[in-house]
Parts: sequence; C-alpha cells; structure tokens
Amino acid sequence: MTHLIALIDGSGYSQSVRDLTCWVAERTAASVELMHVLGRRGVGSEPADLSGNLKLGARTALLQELADLDEQKAKLELKRGRLLLEEAKSGLEEAGLSSVSTKLRHGDLIDAIGEFEGDADLIIIGKRGEAADFAKLHLGSNLERVVRSATKPVLVASRAFKPISKFLIAFDGGESAMKAVRHIAGGKLFTGLPCVLLCVGKPTDSLQEKLDDAAALLRKAGYEVEASFEAGEPEDVIKNRIESDNIDLLVMGAYGHSRIRNLIIGSTTTEMVRSCQVPVMMFR
Repeated sequence: MTHLIALIDGSGYSQSVRDLTCWVAERTAASVELMHVLGRRGVGSEPADLSGNLKLGARTALLQELADLDEQKAKLELKRGRLLLEEAKSGLEEAGLSSVSTKLRHGDLIDAIGEFEGDADLIIIGKRGEAADFAKLHLGSNLERVVRSATKPVLVASRAFKPISKFLIAFDGGESAMKAVRHIAGGKLFTGLPCVLLCVGKPTDSLQEKLDDAAALLRKAGYEVEASFEAGEPEDVIKNRIESDNIDLLVMGAYGHSRIRNLIIGSTTTEMVRSCQVPVMMFR
C-alpha cells in the first residue's frame, strides 16, 4: 500500500476519518491525499412564477441580487473547503506524517474518485456525512455510491476512532472475500494483529476447504488466525462476535450472491454497516 485517498467533509466523522487515515499511513508508510468535493450548484435560483408577479425593473434587480448571493455562497463554500483540508493536513502532519497533499474539486464525488483512484490503494470515507440524521442512524448518501463505483477497497470510518488491535474477516468463500484475504496476506496494514476468520452458516466440504485455504494463506503470512463456522443470522452473529471478541475492525466483501455480502450493499446500504460500531473495510 503506497497511496491513500481520504474523503474529508465537515461532518462529525471527519476527525475519525483523519485518525483512521493516520493509523493506516503509519502502518504502511503510504502517502495521503485528502480530498474535499464541492457539489454542483443549481443552475438557476429564479422562482418559476417570478416574471408573472414582478415588473421588469424589480424582476431584474431581484435576479441580480440572487446571482450575487449565489456567487457569495460559492466563494464561502470554496473557502470552507480549503480550511477543512488545511486543518486535516495540519493534524496529520502534527501526528508525524510527512507525505500529505490536498485536493479540492468541484462537481460530483464519484467523478472525482474515478479520476484519481487509479494511483490509490485504498479509499477512506466516513460512515455518515454532514446531512446525515444521527438520531435515525441514516448513512451518508455518498457511501453506497462510493462503494459501488470504486475499484479499490473502501475503508469506512466509524463515529469515533480507537486503536485497532484485532480484526475479523466475514468469510463466505466468494471471490471478494478471497480478494480481501489475499490483500491482507500480501500487505502490511494488519501485520502483527490477531485475526478472526468467521464463516456464518452450515459448513459444507467445499466451504470448509475454502476456509482452510484462507486460514493457511494468512498463517503463512505470519498471522495468528482463529477460523470457525457459526450458525445463525449473519448480521447477528457478526455483531455479537465483534462485541464478544473485542474486534476493532471488520473486513468483508461488498458484493456477491451470499447473504453476508448482500447485507452490505444492496438497493440501499443496510443494517451491518449502519449499526456496526467499528470501521468496516470492504472489497468488491
């Protein structure tokens, strides 16, 4: 892992994104690019019936005032974006990171990621954005879009960061789960941390063989692995193991035909990521 993209906004998750980014960069010696994207503004502020209610002179004056307000708002949003990035960069540099850059973009977030993710190994994003309803635990509207469109692994920050000392891989034998295992075995991010390799459901000969192969690959890479099957509903089993085993980070595939992977990204971002209190690293 050599380069990270961390998505920064003004939400309550920005600090957690920054802390998680710092943790990843320190363990992998990766460079960091902090990105803030200013969304597209509406093309017109004029009410539909304005021309029918005002005389020409008053209408022209009001349109000019609205245009001036739009321009002022755009300048303030630009200034705020720069301040958010500068603050995040200063925080990472104060924590000891030396290779930190910033990028402020206009337009759509997905377009920006598509443009710059080619050189990145990981994308880090907060679970919820500025507009999220914390009382209802709604997820940020961009999270599912990012996971669906990104070609690189996506690491979702929880509300508050805590040091990561143990991780769990939700394993179903599918390609994205094996991709996660190979990524972990070949990288430095989780080196030295114990791993729980959990398969939810009834064991079959084929699935047992895949679980054994995954565990062997991780052990060969030096990991201490606890591999097991457990019966029950995937969301309940995984959440219970995270709590009972003091898991600090969950790794799983984002897509596939199995129930575990369909929990994460379906028509909407679902219960597992919504309720999970630890960071979640997802692989397509």
